[in-house]
Amino acid sequence: MPRYLAAALVVLLMAALRAAVEPWLGDRAPFLPFVPAILAAALWCGLGPAILATLLSFVLVHGFAGARQPGMGDRLEGLLFLFVAAGVVLLGEIVNRSRRRIAEAERLNRLRTHDAEELAEELNLLIDGAQGHAICMLDATGRVTIWNRGAERLLGWSEAEARSLPLSAFYPPDAIAAGEPERDLARAATEGRIMREDWRLRKDGSRFLAAIALTALFTGEGRLRGFAGFIRDLTEQRHTEEQLQALQSELIHVARVSAMGTMASTLAHELNQPITAIANYVEAVRDQLADPRPAEFPAMRGALDETAREAMRAGQIVRRLRDFVARGDVEKTIEPLPDLIHEAAVLGLMGTREKGIEAVFDLAPGDASVLVDKVQIQQVLINLIRNGCEAMGSTPERRLVIASRPDRPGFVRVTVTDTGAGIAPEVAKQLFRAFVSTKSEGMGLGLSICRTIVEANGGRIWMEPRQGGGTHFHFTLARAQTEERHGGQEARSHCRR
Repeated sequence: MPRYLAAALVVLLMAALRAAVEPWLGDRAPFLPFVPAILAAALWCGLGPAILATLLSFVLVHGFAGARQPGMGDRLEGLLFLFVAAGVVLLGEIVNRSRRRIAEAERLNRLRTHDAEELAEELNLLIDGAQGHAICMLDATGRVTIWNRGAERLLGWSEAEARSLPLSAFYPPDAIAAGEPERDLARAATEGRIMREDWRLRKDGSRFLAAIALTALFTGEGRLRGFAGFIRDLTEQRHTEEQLQALQSELIHVARVSAMGTMASTLAHELNQPITAIANYVEAVRDQLADPRPAEFPAMRGALDETAREAMRAGQIVRRLRDFVARGDVEKTIEPLPDLIHEAAVLGLMGTREKGIEAVFDLAPGDASVLVDKVQIQQVLINLIRNGCEAMGSTPERRLVIASRPDRPGFVRVTVTDTGAGIAPEVAKQLFRAFVSTKSEGMGLGLSICRTIVEANGGRIWMEPRQGGGTHFHFTLARAQTEERHGGQEARSHCRR
């Protein structure tokens, strides 16, 4: 409404001006003073007010004419005025629209500029806020264009120093000589992104182990425009992992010693048998030597042979015990699986014969080899065997089966099965977690340590209930990548203890 009033006011002002000069103009050019008024209304007030100004001007001109009868010239002059007024109104509308478009474009441009500035500022804050990561942007030739504060702290170059440095500046000399910077750029441009762990170089020349990601950046047309590089220092992480591994190794060793402590009476009984036999044979020979007779010499030699065998038996028990309890370094070696299982069973099954437990071995194939830490895997087997024997303490059927079968490609599965009472489902769900135990006096660390050992050796461990009562404990081991000596033919060996 204010725009319409303004347009009407302009027309009235022009009408007053026309009335003031009428004594000099007379009835000549009655419409001429109103054309500027219509143009002003069109430019400043818009299309509607301009049309109102045109109609109002037409009415006022006829008012000046008074009672005079309009002639043909007046009519033609009125039509010409309307035609000119329409052109002026149209011109004003075109100007207004152009002005609005320019204003809108300027507004959008200001918004885009403001948004771009805000986005750049936020991106810089985000990049600089990545405290533990060095982030840099490279052009298509591999030279630095953006360098964040994390890169300054990690690599030592300031942003000003790093700009335009080539990617090779952060590679050790041997890697540069091998052409690794060029290969990395080529791989990233081809594959889109590469990630790996490798050594990198600081400004002072020191090396550090880094996790590296290099991502190629492309334009909308698919043209390579640069790379984004991310570097993270792994030194502290590796140190922490080494400490954790050392603590884990110590815990596993302590568990072995603890297991031997619980088996102390059984071990004493096993060692007492060969030592007693040795003493008896030696005493018999001593008595015969008091009054030697040639006819008794063969019996004396036989007694000495048995003495030697029993001494060897006692020595083997002590050796296995010493090897098992010794701390040693974690080292994976290629081991024949049947031998590994039988050696572990010698310790794990001590004292079970007197309890009426039948042990059955069902191993296939007989010549399978695995890549494991021998002592640690024997620790798992001994733990599972002892647990199975304890679970059958009050059951009528006491049968422990130790079996091996091929598993998924590259792995073999070992299973220890008992005929005990089984494990409650609510306990089975968390059986391999620390401090979960089925024994009233147990600490709940044995199976948790077994899981740690098996996973550290590249396998997995789990349990299943046995139909008819009891439990199957399965774990997998990685096969050694060696050729099968017997053409891959499986052979099962069944032996009873």
